[in-house]
Amino acid sequence: MKVLVVGGGGREHALCWAIAASPLLTKLWCAPGNAGIAEVADCVPIGAEDIAALVAFAKDKAVDLLVCGPEAPLTLGLADACAAASIRCFGPSQAAARLEGSKAFTRDVADAAGAPGARWQRFEDPAAAKAYIRAQGAPIVIKADGLAAGKGVVVAATVAEAEAAVADIMESRVHGAAGATVLVEECLVGEEVSFFALCDGTTALPLGAAQDHKRVGDGDTGPNTGGMGAYSPPPVFTDALRDETMARIVRPVLAEMARRGAPFRGVLFAGLMITADGPRLIEFNVRFGDPECQALMVRLRSDLLPALLAACDGELASFDLRWEPLHSLVVVMVARGYPGAYAKGSEIRGLERAAQVHGVQVFHAGTARREDGALVATGGRVLGIAAAAPTLAEARDAAYAAVDAIDWPGGFCRRDIGWRAL
Repeated sequence: MKVLVVGGGGREHALCWAIAASPLLTKLWCAPGNAGIAEVADCVPIGAEDIAALVAFAKDKAVDLLVCGPEAPLTLGLADACAAASIRCFGPSQAAARLEGSKAFTRDVADAAGAPGARWQRFEDPAAAKAYIRAQGAPIVIKADGLAAGKGVVVAATVAEAEAAVADIMESRVHGAAGATVLVEECLVGEEVSFFALCDGTTALPLGAAQDHKRVGDGDTGPNTGGMGAYSPPPVFTDALRDETMARIVRPVLAEMARRGAPFRGVLFAGLMITADGPRLIEFNVRFGDPECQALMVRLRSDLLPALLAACDGELASFDLRWEPLHSLVVVMVARGYPGAYAKGSEIRGLERAAQVHGVQVFHAGTARREDGALVATGGRVLGIAAAAPTLAEARDAAYAAVDAIDWPGGFCRRDIGWRAL
């Protein structure tokens, strides 16, 4: 089979790494890819949101399967364009991708499906939003309705902080058009878990769970990021909670989407809060998480490619996934200054030493090769150091041993990934 993966981050490196191991694969491309992906796939200089060029390339190369990593191309209609060109695409239609593209749409669907979540209200007028916040009190959650690169949510500890978030999102438009509407939500209390299910439009198959670390500093301090690390499986997410999540959230939402004429195919990422009353839905994403994907892929024993095909072809009902009896942990290395302003172009050395640590796989996110062959950082999140081991403590020790083998003065990482479980 010939496969094209779309995207250029750590998630896409993990997907390419897993797909490259499939005996079904004959050719693998990634658009645009990165320096690490180039070791397992042919990188193609096409942007992830250049829908026409991606479809034209897939048609020209007779691609059997296109796998979309990030959310933006899906919300722009990549799967629809592929369908029109008779190209199989792993990822939801534009209508189904609204589950990530609009948080208000997600809440409407979840409410119709009876999926448990936070109390919420939507606002298009900032004054009305602020008045509601004052009436509700804090802590409270403010969300930009549209896509904001993972930065559109503010958990406000005070009313003043919440009002300032509304002003930033709706009046200053720090997230552009994504902030034309905001949601103000109840602040749920508990532990967050990222849960993933493969979906074929009618059937959902549990894929796995991970726990992400969003804040930039040790002890969950500092501003939110795209993700500083993750581990899998999270001890808090028991088999009973998994089954409850499938029964009360994932399957009812899948049925509601089908009822609305927008059946969901792809991977459904449910952001959950594990409360004293059980799992509650925070939000949906319509793609693998990053760095959760890396944590899942190093534990997956099954061939990933047939699973993706089964989701595309409506054949998940007879499918099963097998996992290695291992724990995994991913440490994300980022450029100094991230998530604020950061410099690009700093050189990274020592990845060969890091990769020699037993159980470690180094995933690239924001990297490129200079003309002289040196590896340089090109983004904020740059590397994901993943380790799998019989215990979480062993996975943590291996990941940080690999981190310490890397020579990159221009980068840093959190030193406490997995602390909740450990």
